[in-house]
Amino acid sequence: MGKLLSNSAAVAEPLSPSPPLLQWPEAALIPSPEAADQPGVAAGAAWAAVSGLEEQQLRRLEKIHSRGVFWKNPRDAAASGVAFRLDHGGDVEADGNCLFTAARRAMGPKAASARELRQRAVRRFLEDYGSEETASREDADGAIRHLYSPDLKAGWGIHVVQEVKLLAKKEDRESLDTAIQELVDLGLQRELAAESIYKERCIGINDGLSWAKYMSISGSSEDEYDIITLQYTEEGLLSIDENRTGHAAAFGDDIAIESLATEFKREVYVVQAHGSDAMVDENNCLFFLPHRPRGPICEPPIFLFMKGTGWCGAGADHYEPLIASPLPLISQDKAALIL
Repeated sequence: MGKLLSNSAAVAEPLSPSPPLLQWPEAALIPSPEAADQPGVAAGAAWAAVSGLEEQQLRRLEKIHSRGVFWKNPRDAAASGVAFRLDHGGDVEADGNCLFTAARRAMGPKAASARELRQRAVRRFLEDYGSEETASREDADGAIRHLYSPDLKAGWGIHVVQEVKLLAKKEDRESLDTAIQELVDLGLQRELAAESIYKERCIGINDGLSWAKYMSISGSSEDEYDIITLQYTEEGLLSIDENRTGHAAAFGDDIAIESLATEFKREVYVVQAHGSDAMVDENNCLFFLPHRPRGPICEPPIFLFMKGTGWCGAGADHYEPLIASPLPLISQDKAALIL
């Protein structure tokens, strides 16, 4: 699962003249024998085998598969470029860790585990956050509040349901239950009692430090915190997910993707496939949304996939891996898309 906020998009525009193809180090471009065994890499396992795609999405994806996407390093004016074929990398579990699981598969078999990728993204964020000017930290804090501690007096023209995320220490769950029960014994409705205690005693996700605690949660017993989710409609509290089993993981978001990009010095493209009810034509039903590292770009991009049938439900916030293979004989004027 994941949250995707970026509204930037790469568009296909002819560029001329065609430069010579970029020669990346072999290790960065040529899939290893282990990678060839991953789902979706074999030419026969093309996009027709991927579930949940509409016809226009499938046609566009197959065109991109056959002709490739052409990419050049946006931070190196002297760089030429390279074309990539994009194969679907197989399904990943929708357990809240899908961003990191998909990124691991897209990066190849020698990549760190999904849990380690999550931890590295958090560490990278904290290093960058700590070195920022005050104004930049305040901007980051504002974006985090918008995502996880939204103003419940606003936003109802866009959202029917809004969520507030809180963090409860695992070791405090028993005392929280006791406090809730004391309010219930006094006559308060259980959900209202739980809302009151959780908001009073749990950690709100409203700045960079609390975001790091939240994004560290993978749904394992090793996590320090459990995620509590309060759901609201415009009329008030709708429900509470108390996550009593402690299995809920923090969904990946744009901040985590940018941190991964910075950590590995690679752009991360989220490829969104939109269906007919998004009111887009076939040539525009795919959006390549770039997330660039804060520093230099030293290796080819990582590609992730989200599929959906409409703008608001695109991909249902679920990431899947794309396997990028170089197409050395494809120049930018022959590619299906220029990034």
